[in-house]
Amino acid sequence: MMNVYDFDKTIYDGDSTAHFVLWCFRRHPKTLLYLPLIGYASLRYYAFHVGTKTEFKEKMYRFLKAIDGEKDVERFWNEKLSGIKRFYKRIHRDDDVIISASPEFLLKPLEKKLNITVIASKVDIHTGTYDGLNCYHAEKVRRFYESFPEGKIDVFYSDSYSDEPLALLADKAYIVDGETLIGWDFTKHKSHLRT
Repeated sequence: MMNVYDFDKTIYDGDSTAHFVLWCFRRHPKTLLYLPLIGYASLRYYAFHVGTKTEFKEKMYRFLKAIDGEKDVERFWNEKLSGIKRFYKRIHRDDDVIISASPEFLLKPLEKKLNITVIASKVDIHTGTYDGLNCYHAEKVRRFYESFPEGKIDVFYSDSYSDEPLALLADKAYIVDGETLIGWDFTKHKSHLRT
């Protein structure tokens, strides 16, 4: 049995991907050249509902070509590790598993820093290209069983009802609101999900 967590806004205070993108924009002026592409991709996906979330994110991640990937991720977490929430620090266990739609290259360094296991979207740190689907909704369940074929979830934590497929696997599940844990309400389904 293990505890499983979403990451962004669950055990991390905010959206780590958005924070990393903005962090890179401030430190690498060349990344700003990708703003028109990111703006176009955002408009296409969010306003006109064209394409998949994976396709949108691949376009957004093209800015990675203008940074020093591994070094910048390390520098980012040296500054942002304080964003891990207090409640998580209190209940952390060494067999904790994080399953997130954020890119694996961004969260993988936390395996050593927090002593956890990370499952996340497989994105090439140099090109932004995905290997497989965005790790979101039902894809999280598939990826969990890929890593833990006989896995059992004791408690699951997320900030969003979009993670219901994982919550259904757990003995207990909680919605995380800031530092507050709220029992999962299975009558609340996230509607209009786009993967």
